[in-house]
Amino acid sequence: MKLAVMHNRLSPQEDGRFQSFPRNSWREEFACAAQAGVPNIEWIDDTYGADITPLRTDEGVEEMLALMKKYGVAIPSICADSFMEEPLVRCTEQEREERLQLLDLLFHQAKKVGAAHLGIPFLDNSALNTKEEIDQAALALQSILPVLEKLDMELHLETSLDPENFVYFLKQINHPSVKVTYDTGNSAGMGYNPKEELAAYGEHLGSVHIKDRILNSSTVELGTGDTDFAAVKEELDRLQFDGLFTLQGARGEEGKEVEQIRKYHTFSTQTFGVA
Repeated sequence: MKLAVMHNRLSPQEDGRFQSFPRNSWREEFACAAQAGVPNIEWIDDTYGADITPLRTDEGVEEMLALMKKYGVAIPSICADSFMEEPLVRCTEQEREERLQLLDLLFHQAKKVGAAHLGIPFLDNSALNTKEEIDQAALALQSILPVLEKLDMELHLETSLDPENFVYFLKQINHPSVKVTYDTGNSAGMGYNPKEELAAYGEHLGSVHIKDRILNSSTVELGTGDTDFAAVKEELDRLQFDGLFTLQGARGEEGKEVEQIRKYHTFSTQTFGVA
């Protein structure tokens, strides 16, 4: 098992955004991750940082690799929030094609920094609201499957779908390298049963986001919301899950981001045994 921290959780919010590419401090976050004792970052790619992110250029990747080496920090995964803001559904065919071209680029760039998977969230603005949209998204993602095979990488999907419809989505794509990102907080916020969810996903489970939320409400500090962490741990143990955990808890006091992540690190070690 490996523990990462979500990009931007080590920096203050920018422009009132709870989660975004840290335009002002992406370089500093490598040192902060090392200081927090979580030397893995789940890197965010989004529209907010599209014009400045180093991930999208080879020159930028070289700078990332130098910082990774300097601070002993790895990037095991990419969180492609770009596709939450500009989804693969409810768009024109031309827009979808352009977004799939970006996805192709991101997979190739992710490989260069050593990432094993890229995650796409189908949440909020990109939520799949009908069977037609599920089928449409599945068809679009099938076009990227040759890239996964060529690069030996995985695509992890996070959705607001109930287990039955999420499994249907996976079956429509039908590829062993397409996995589930299970978000402990989003599950609680939507009132899902973690044992039912994880039992349904089974071998499709690829990664876990550690978060806490209140039912039908917002993200809160780990251990203070409605997430049934004991049930999640029991089911993960049953599945013998040994993949990536990413800290994605609520923010604390501005300026004390490293201390907050250290606190969450301790919580995760005690709860899941992941160091």
